[in-house]
Amino acid sequence: MNKLFVGLLGLTLLVSTACSEAQSDIKGEKGGKKEGGKKGGKKGSSPMNPIAGLTKIGTMPSEVPESSGLARGPEAGTFYTHGDHGNTPTLYLVRQNGELVRRVEIPGIQQEDWESLAQDNQGRLYIGDCGNNSNSRQDLTIYRLDPNNPSKVSPIRFSYPDQKEFPPAKNDRNFDVEASLWRDGTLYLFTRNRARGRDCKIYTLQADGPAKQTAKLLGQLTLPGEVTDANLSPDGKHLALLGREQLYICDVNGTNFTQAKAKTVELPGAGQTEGVVFTDDQTLVISTEQGVLYQYKL
Repeated sequence: MNKLFVGLLGLTLLVSTACSEAQSDIKGEKGGKKEGGKKGGKKGSSPMNPIAGLTKIGTMPSEVPESSGLARGPEAGTFYTHGDHGNTPTLYLVRQNGELVRRVEIPGIQQEDWESLAQDNQGRLYIGDCGNNSNSRQDLTIYRLDPNNPSKVSPIRFSYPDQKEFPPAKNDRNFDVEASLWRDGTLYLFTRNRARGRDCKIYTLQADGPAKQTAKLLGQLTLPGEVTDANLSPDGKHLALLGREQLYICDVNGTNFTQAKAKTVELPGAGQTEGVVFTDDQTLVISTEQGVLYQYKL
């Protein structure tokens, strides 16, 4: 009996230990590299419930450090993207499944905090080096270039007409721009409000204007969250503004964006959503800093 009791006790301890180790492995997987690092990790995101109209279509490889902006590539189903603060002045051309096609190194310019990509009707890109978390920068720049000739870059240095302090008081910190779009020769800049998380201001610059400009303040648009990117549908009828795990769809007429009424689409579990671009009048592609690509149908 004693031998039988000892044997059963040993078996119980063995099973208990194995279960504990398995649970530790699961916990380690959730709390390890997938969620580590800057802004929640490289490629991981929390599980998503199905969202009407949203489909995951790809994941970028580790060679692409993150995705903080998005623009259409030269062929259907390809996109330009880039990293933000701490990364090299490089554009990455990827397919919609995330596959890296090529890198576009841009010599002779800095990468202080790239946060957005706008694109004109000639295919030129406007890289917004105007990320400004602390609202203290005085070197804000838009880089205009043809991605087929990246060595020829035209910088636009700009300032805001209503910013007098660097940084301003905490309640007035609404000078971080992470979203931009091009329309009819004008660049539209949308602020990410670091003070209240809403009341997005909209500024404009002349896309082909002088190398030094003071932005024009159009007004503001009240939204339920911060803005991380913007794009306009090819027919000009839909303005998409991206937030953190939120998408704001606005029906617009012309470019009086301050009068837009936004419909909010919640994207829980999508990750740090940072890039958005229309591929047609009813279809959007969204990217995250973790490198995931989604498609959303209006």
